[in-house]
Amino acid sequence: MAKITVVGSISTDFVVTVSRRPEIGETIEGELFETSFGGKGANQAVAVARLGAETNIVGAVGGDGFGDLLIANLQEENISIENVERVTEESSGAAFINIENKDNSIIYIPGANGKVTKGSIERAHAVLEQSDFVLIQNEVKQEAVEETIDYCYENSIPVLLNPAPGRPLDESYINKVTYLTPNETEFSILFPGEQMENIMKRYPNKLFITLGAQGVKYHDGNEIVNVDAFEPKELVDTTGAGDTFNGAFAVAVTNNLSIKNCVTFANLASSISIQKQGAQAGIPQLNEVKENEYYEKEWNIK
Repeated sequence: MAKITVVGSISTDFVVTVSRRPEIGETIEGELFETSFGGKGANQAVAVARLGAETNIVGAVGGDGFGDLLIANLQEENISIENVERVTEESSGAAFINIENKDNSIIYIPGANGKVTKGSIERAHAVLEQSDFVLIQNEVKQEAVEETIDYCYENSIPVLLNPAPGRPLDESYINKVTYLTPNETEFSILFPGEQMENIMKRYPNKLFITLGAQGVKYHDGNEIVNVDAFEPKELVDTTGAGDTFNGAFAVAVTNNLSIKNCVTFANLASSISIQKQGAQAGIPQLNEVKENEYYEKEWNIK
């Protein structure tokens, strides 16, 4: 069984479903409210764990009741919490998600996630060293992202950076990561003014641009490849689809699939996730993916 470590945020999602967004100063009646477990780090860790890998997470929660629930949820998902710190002076992270017409917009409050620092990563070197693959996102401080990338690069540990939310990154770190998975908006922040095709060609089999319903584009060293998305039977909620993609991609890589098959498997898992409400609620178990009509038996994901 592969060992995958996720470095990232652990939060509570507060989800409001509305028919439209209110204008400034306006109050409208919402259709639905619910809370769920989230944070890009936790979401990706759940995806990795449900798809069959031994999973660790490096992160932080507050000293509040939400922190207790977040930790209990990780344990229930069979995710090691050895490197989850309790930050008593901060609230746990939170995301406020508005769902309109089955799409979403998000306001993110870091809380304790903002206390994941370079020192946090240094204290987690042992678990990183034992990992077959490492995932990280941008819902923790830049210094934590850079320390993770540096350590993985120096120790030849494959590392995937999901640069969400988008923020600039020095080219030296782009060169050090094994895989980079921005969406179109994040791509424009990382490579302002650049043509997508030119940058994909510069980073073959490293840069994977996720395009939602249009699939994923990357350059395979010879040409640009577009891997189509799978159309869901019913689109319910896109929250967490990207996190499912990244977690599934990591699992596929550690199962030694070809790059194109890694993307295809990740697209399939992502398409399943958007058929349920909630970021983590929709993330499929491995058997659910294997039972899907589009799962290829030769992938042999274990």
